[in-house]
Amino acid sequence: MHAHSKGELRARALAKRDALSDKKRASAAAKLAARGLPFELVPGTVVSGYSPIRNEIDPAPLMGKLASQGARLALPCVAARGQSLIFRVWSPSERLLLGPLGIPEPSPAAQEVLPDVMLVPVAAFDHLGHRIGYGAGYYDYTFAHLRKAKSVIGVGLAFAVQEIDAVPALSHDVALDYVLTEARVFDFRSK
Repeated sequence: MHAHSKGELRARALAKRDALSDKKRASAAAKLAARGLPFELVPGTVVSGYSPIRNEIDPAPLMGKLASQGARLALPCVAARGQSLIFRVWSPSERLLLGPLGIPEPSPAAQEVLPDVMLVPVAAFDHLGHRIGYGAGYYDYTFAHLRKAKSVIGVGLAFAVQEIDAVPALSHDVALDYVLTEARVFDFRSK
């Protein structure tokens, strides 16, 4: 069996993602929102999302729905490479500022919070809940860091075309609890 490197697998999955039409993307994001989360959300739960870049599936419709169900929304801010992401409270009516990596982030004045649920973009994922990110390791550090303090539910958001047979999992990679695509819900907690 030919083992593919993470880089190759990432490139292939991202090429498939990039090939999706705007209409398919919008429809996939709407389907995620319509379905909601596969577990009960207690009002006041802090849910962190992300600002979509590079054709990531847009979590905004889902985040809007969760806010209407009583979630407190937050978005990640990049501190430094090799450090955990910081999360700041955000609501859809608030403007975002460009952070150090050119990714929109809440104002530095926004309150810092620890998420209970993290919505995470993925480049690729497999049926065991392993994800391939972009290689900087931000989410791996962040999960490891946050989970020392509290339990955090990791929910990957992806298009169905980003599913691959197997991610070469390294010991530091954090498996996700769920992956939501427009086609189905993967629940890895029972595994």
